[in-house]
Amino acid sequence: MNRDQVLQNTIRRCREKHIIIPTYKQMRDPLSIPDKIKDKLRTIGLWELNSLNLFRITWKNEPKELGGGFGGVNYLELPPELTGVEARIIMLLGKFFPTGSHKVGATFGPLVEKLVSGRFDPTRQKALWPSTGNYCRGGAYDSYLLGCDSIAVLPEEMSSERFEWLRKVGAEIFATPGCESNVKEIYDKVKELEAERGDEIVNLNQFSEIGNAVWHYAVTGPAMEEVFEHEKGANDRFAAVFLTQGSTGTLGSAEYLRERFPLFKVGAGEALQCPTLLLNGFGGHRIEGIGDKHVPWIHNLHNTDMVAAIDDRPNMRLMRLFNEPAGQQYLQDKGVQPEIVEQLPLLGISSIANLMGAIKMAKYYEMDRNDVIFTVSTDSMELYQSRMQQERHNYGSFSEMDAAVSFEADLRGLSLDHMLELGYYERKRIHNLKYFTWVEQQGKTLEELNAQWYDRDYWQKQFARVDEWDAKIEAFNARTGLMEAYR
Repeated sequence: MNRDQVLQNTIRRCREKHIIIPTYKQMRDPLSIPDKIKDKLRTIGLWELNSLNLFRITWKNEPKELGGGFGGVNYLELPPELTGVEARIIMLLGKFFPTGSHKVGATFGPLVEKLVSGRFDPTRQKALWPSTGNYCRGGAYDSYLLGCDSIAVLPEEMSSERFEWLRKVGAEIFATPGCESNVKEIYDKVKELEAERGDEIVNLNQFSEIGNAVWHYAVTGPAMEEVFEHEKGANDRFAAVFLTQGSTGTLGSAEYLRERFPLFKVGAGEALQCPTLLLNGFGGHRIEGIGDKHVPWIHNLHNTDMVAAIDDRPNMRLMRLFNEPAGQQYLQDKGVQPEIVEQLPLLGISSIANLMGAIKMAKYYEMDRNDVIFTVSTDSMELYQSRMQQERHNYGSFSEMDAAVSFEADLRGLSLDHMLELGYYERKRIHNLKYFTWVEQQGKTLEELNAQWYDRDYWQKQFARVDEWDAKIEAFNARTGLMEAYR
C-alpha cells in the first residue's frame, strides 16, 4: 500500500475518533492552543483517555488532576540546605504530564512523524514500544489517544505499577527476562515479533528514533531556557545540564541549549553497576529508566562533556530519605524548608539519580551561587510505591539514625568518584561503542555511524526537522477538517 493510501486511512481514522494533533509549537507554548480546546480541557482529567489530552503533552500543565489549564513551566529548585552545594539546581517536573511522566512527549515524536507522513497505518498496524518502563507507558497512552493499537515489550523485573497500567490501556504486553539493563533481551523479542507478524507492526525503538530527542529539543530545551530567564539574577550563568542516559532522548534538550548557551556543560549519567559509558561495562542495577548496556543511536557524543556514574544503593536509600516520615522530619531539622520537603516525592528513582549527578557536577567544576544547573524529574514516586514496600521488607523500618546516615553519606557525601571529563578521543571511544549494537545487531550502516561523527552538519539536520514536522501536522489537521470547529 502506498503512502497516499496509508495517509487517507489515517485521516479517516482521525475523523472517526475526532483526533486533532498538536504541533510542537503548541506543546512548547500552550497559549497558542485554540481557546475552545482549552475550554474543553477544563472538563477532562489529566490522565483521561481523551484525544484532546494530546494538547497536555507540555511542561506547562496546571498541576491539577481534573480540568487544569496552562501556566508556567512546572519546576522545583533544590536549595543548598539539601544539596550541600552553592550552585542552584533546578529540576523540571514530569509528574504533571498525562501518565505522570514526560515520556508521553518522547513517544509523541516517533509515532506522529510517521502518522502524518503516511508511514504508519492505524487501521492495520500496531505501534511496538520496546522499553524499560515509562517509554512504553507513554507510547501506549499516545497510541490510544491517536487511535492506534500498541504492543509493549519490557523486562519482567520492572515495577508492577508499569504492568498494571499497561493492561488498563489495552496494550499487548510481552515481559522479557531480566531487569532494567537487559535491553538485548528486549531487542531479541522485537526481532521475533517482527519475523512473526511482518509489517503488521512498526517498531518505534526509543534508542534509535530521532523523534524522541527532537521532542526534547523542541519542548524541553526551551522550557529550561524559559525557567532560567525567569529565575536568573544579574550575574547568574546557565552553567550545566545533567541528565541520566536512558534512551538519550532528554539529552536532545542539550542540542537546543548549546545554540543558546555555547559554553555550558552537558553531563550524562549512568548506573555505577552498569558503567557502559565510563568503562565499556555491563551489569544489572536498580535505577529504573537509565543505563541499558549500550550507547543509544540518537546520542550525540560531540555534545557531551562529562560522564558520571551513580551508585544504585545510595540512590535507593535517598528514595527513602525523601519519602519516609523519619527522613522528611530529619531534613526539616537540618534546615530544609517544609514546603521543599513536601515536594520531594515529586522525584522518582531516576530523578533522584539526576539530582545526585547534578550535585557531583557542581562539585567537580567548583560551581558557585551564580551557576545554575538544570536537570529533570522524569516521574514521581507515585509510580514506585511497590519499590518502597520492597525496601521496607528487605531493610526494615527507616529510623532517624538511617536518615542521618543517608543524609551525610549519600547526599552530602557525594564525591568526585566515578566521573570522567570527556576529551575528543573519550567522546569518540563512546561513540564507537554504537557499532556493536547498531551495525552488528540492528542493521544500521557503517556509513551513517561515521556520518554521526565526521559530518558536522549531521545532528543539526536531524533537529532542524521540527519546523518541517509542524508543517506536516498542520497540513494533516487541515485535511481532517476537525480543527475548524475550534477556531
